[in-house]
Amino acid sequence: MRKRFLSALLVFSMAAAALAGCGSEDKDKGSSDSTSKGASSENNSSGTVSDGGKVLNIYCWNEEFKSRVTDYFPGYKKKDATSGTIGDVTVKWNITPNENNAYQDNLDAALQKQESASADEKVDVFLVEADYALKYVNSEFAAPLADLGVNDSDLSEQYQYTKDVVTDSNGVLKGTSWQAAPGVLFYNREAAKEVLGSDDPAKVQEYVKDWETFGETAETMKKAGYKIMSTANDSYRVYSNNVSSKWVEDGKINIDDNIMKWVDDSKKLVDAKYTGAYDMWSDDWKKGFYPEGKVFCYFGPAWLVNFSMAADTEGSIGNKGGWGATEGPQGFYWGGTWICAAAGSDNSGLIKDIMLQLTANADIMKAISEGTDDFVNNQPVMEEMAESKYSSKILGGQNPLGIYCNGVKDLSLSNVTGYDLGCTEEFQHAMKNYFEGNATKEEALDQFYKAVVEKYPDLTY
Repeated sequence: MRKRFLSALLVFSMAAAALAGCGSEDKDKGSSDSTSKGASSENNSSGTVSDGGKVLNIYCWNEEFKSRVTDYFPGYKKKDATSGTIGDVTVKWNITPNENNAYQDNLDAALQKQESASADEKVDVFLVEADYALKYVNSEFAAPLADLGVNDSDLSEQYQYTKDVVTDSNGVLKGTSWQAAPGVLFYNREAAKEVLGSDDPAKVQEYVKDWETFGETAETMKKAGYKIMSTANDSYRVYSNNVSSKWVEDGKINIDDNIMKWVDDSKKLVDAKYTGAYDMWSDDWKKGFYPEGKVFCYFGPAWLVNFSMAADTEGSIGNKGGWGATEGPQGFYWGGTWICAAAGSDNSGLIKDIMLQLTANADIMKAISEGTDDFVNNQPVMEEMAESKYSSKILGGQNPLGIYCNGVKDLSLSNVTGYDLGCTEEFQHAMKNYFEGNATKEEALDQFYKAVVEKYPDLTY
């Protein structure tokens, strides 16, 4: 099997890691002993996984999944910052940040050694994001959930698109997630009241209901001293999730018309100084998290405003409950985190238990949403909470779940490919030169094509 691992890695080994939701601080939470043994005594494996292991090795890129396990999985007991126990199984956390592809490089190296590794050193669980999920799902290092004993009926209340992300080319499900990530437009309430006359979500929506109106509002915001967005890249996912074709068609790089619409619309916004061309996650991009940054809106899912926009930092807009949420010009999704079982794991029963407790137990998922403001992957729970008195402190007491629920219904992953991460990063990098006037559009496109072919030698353009 090692040869198959290696061959599956070759095409994508240079892919860079996408950035997704940030985690929260660990909490040593007491819990019941109802699942203290963690692993089922029944061996659910059909060959790719087995049971009875004493060490559960989990590979991830930040503290988010770790906090979900430590805070919400029954029976987890913390030992120290990098380990804990579930019953008589030791849980070891291998956390490598995403920067410069470090997480995937570390995971790939471990998976290449999976067949020869000792029982206590084998990878048992690893986390993936939407932009590169297919790299692992369409290989043999992610075990089918059926081999763990996780069935379709167990996950029947999840949003379908979250299952599509981790379904391989043969229709086999190889991962599951506790969260869904439909996107909305988060707006600065003070700016909305000052410039638009109201911070009511329905009224703000009228100023951002389509891209033409959004552009007009950008001019209004500029006159009042605000940027409509921090960077043109803020709107990229909205356009890229509404394409009618794939990044790669029959081995050839393809740029969808809606991606080019993003380029043309963004160029106008940058030239008019309605927005910047900063890299996302940069210090300049983050300035809009604070009132003095003078940014009207950001596009993103729940994890962005909850975990990535300095909501825990005194003086930030989020810390003051100063963001609001509305639909924006188009529905979209962004990111999310999926749990995969590694082929060769000897902890199938415990992995099954973790998956079912965190991604299919309605009570636990409701607790996650109430405790973290995350939008969880359970349609009945989210619809119930959308009609409840639930409110988000970061969003000024607003209940945004109805907006999220409306946005998640029509999400489609039909145009996702295993090349999306690399194409997205190289496209944004090339277009930055165009937006800033350092290259013509044609020069930027040529830069993009050459960079992608260098990254993926099997492609042409």
